[in-house]
Amino acid sequence: MKDKNFVKNFENRIKKTIKTYKMITPKDRLAIACSGGKDSTAVLYVLNKLGYKVEAITVDALIGNYTKKNLENIKIFCKSQKIKLHVISFRKEFGYSLCYIKSLLHSKGTNLKSCTICGVLRRYLLNKYAKKLKFTKIVTGHNLDDECQSFIMNLFKNELELTARSGPITGLTDSINFVKRIKPLYLIPEKDVEKYSKLMCFPVKYEPCPCRIDSYRNYIRKVLDKYEKYHPSVKEKVIKVLLKIIPNLKKSYIPQKNIVLCSKCGEPSKDKLCKACGIISKLN
Repeated sequence: MKDKNFVKNFENRIKKTIKTYKMITPKDRLAIACSGGKDSTAVLYVLNKLGYKVEAITVDALIGNYTKKNLENIKIFCKSQKIKLHVISFRKEFGYSLCYIKSLLHSKGTNLKSCTICGVLRRYLLNKYAKKLKFTKIVTGHNLDDECQSFIMNLFKNELELTARSGPITGLTDSINFVKRIKPLYLIPEKDVEKYSKLMCFPVKYEPCPCRIDSYRNYIRKVLDKYEKYHPSVKEKVIKVLLKIIPNLKKSYIPQKNIVLCSKCGEPSKDKLCKACGIISKLN
């Protein structure tokens, strides 16, 4: 009975978050960004169960057996739920796997960490293909812990504009160049997502990505997890503060009227060359 109550409560919290922040309209076609992990699988399952128009989209960075197994799991899950799946490959798009890209960049003097490279290229591909496939919104599996970590990272780096762009619905303004991103798990702790995933017997790996070991986020994650042991619910309190300040932060960062487009690929960019093309150009 307790498990049934937890499952029902978990799904109701997602419904409430969607309703509170007006995330989805009946006309929306949702691209669920799936990694094969517990978070994206959980949000894909719940939104499909709730009757939204969902399709899965996954970006394969080709990180050895880790992403190979994740891709197998995604295919199994989507087939069982009768959900259409779109697979995008780093090798097909850029010519190389993530690990090879990192190695090649290092050999040329550009010492970017795997998570930085993966994040830039993954976001680029998701936005590019979401537009191409006519999706109206991209759904990510970011949970409360993820958002708390991002806020602390941005705070320590003095990246307030990135914080202004964050929230349950990301971005500073609507633009045809960006597909809006929403986070239905925004208010749900990671431990609850993991519990739900295990109760539902989802075919997912619970081991972390092997490339994240040296990432800044991993360091912040450990610090917050340790602090939470002595100060329970501190992550939830941080998110409550964040939700209070985001509206004022958004007003402080007025978006430019004319979005700059990358001179090479035509995707939106802050500079003449977008970050993705900047990385790929250094490989050649």
